[in-house]
Amino acid sequence: MLNAFQSERPASRGLRIHRPTISERDIAQANLSKVLTDLNLSQYVKIGSDDPDFVSVELKSECVAEWMPDGDTAGVTSKLNLDTVRNPQDLEREILLTMLACPIVFEFPSFEEFISSVRIRQKIVEAARKTSLSFATHEAERPADYWSYDEDQGFIVRPQKSLIDALRYATQPELSGQRYTFSCRRAGEYIVLLAVAREAAEFHQELFYDLQKQAETRAVKGREFESIFQRQIGSWDNPLPVKFFIPGDRTWFRNPDDASGEITGYEGSWTFYLGNGVFADFWRPNQFYSLTTKCLSIYHWRNSTFFDANGELQIDESRVEAQVEKSLKDPLEMTQILNEMLRLQVPSGGQGGGCVEPHREYVRQVCRGTADLNLPDIARPLQLKTPLQLKT
Repeated sequence: MLNAFQSERPASRGLRIHRPTISERDIAQANLSKVLTDLNLSQYVKIGSDDPDFVSVELKSECVAEWMPDGDTAGVTSKLNLDTVRNPQDLEREILLTMLACPIVFEFPSFEEFISSVRIRQKIVEAARKTSLSFATHEAERPADYWSYDEDQGFIVRPQKSLIDALRYATQPELSGQRYTFSCRRAGEYIVLLAVAREAAEFHQELFYDLQKQAETRAVKGREFESIFQRQIGSWDNPLPVKFFIPGDRTWFRNPDDASGEITGYEGSWTFYLGNGVFADFWRPNQFYSLTTKCLSIYHWRNSTFFDANGELQIDESRVEAQVEKSLKDPLEMTQILNEMLRLQVPSGGQGGGCVEPHREYVRQVCRGTADLNLPDIARPLQLKTPLQLKT
């Protein structure tokens, strides 16, 4: 018999939670129902049982159409009067609503992994809001009390120093009193690692121990970091809508201009969606980007170049800001720029395309028994209890 949340129709959006037995499926469904009821969201959601091995959850079609027209998630907080900055429950609501509206279905091996994923997204948003750094591509610095540098191993956490504290002091000037130099890619990695470490410290101490030992051994960064810590939802063949973002998403906006895109650090911009229509700005304290201003900024990199004393092409950030302000006052120019930029990127090596990725990045599984986050320099493997293989 179907309860008030259920629907017999297979989910076309949202998420599916795998449970190997009927009793575990029923427990997962009850846990989901409680979360939705506690957040006053149950009337907007369908929980289905289209497959005996899964619980499927999605936002009702009429809610998607009204709150996120054309896949644009920026306005959901204003339409529902959510205060995601001052009220952590409202941030949780926004995360859940946008996840449940996702046109590509998320899959989780358990309710615990699903709710952990929500908590990690909250932690990413909280950390990204507090992050303020100095931009640099050829140099970097970290708090000397917490970090040491090795030519081969990179920045590593000093023995007996907390990984969580080391990450916070490196990225949050409210603690350190200093803005340290980072690239946007490395800044994003520190924020993700901080969120994972905080989650593991509370719910999976063995994983936290491994994260600590890895950070004391060798820095994991770049494509290796993305492979180990991140999943992708969306692809070139099945892209997400260009305006569809979930709080906690990590994404890369590409610079489609050939000339300015050759400048180191300006190939594109890594950032996080913070919800409420804004993206993190690591370089200007207490400021954020909207999707519009992010696209305008990247577009105007091409109009703000100069040659430095060594004859190398650089970007004048003050000119970028002035150009953005000018475009915001000219609706026709702004529309023309957005028509060019708010398009999907082309695959690597291709020409043309806009600045938006077809996918978004989110954190891998981290719960005891289902974690699939295997650190490269730690001997202990994290074994999965379930045979479910999720796409990377």
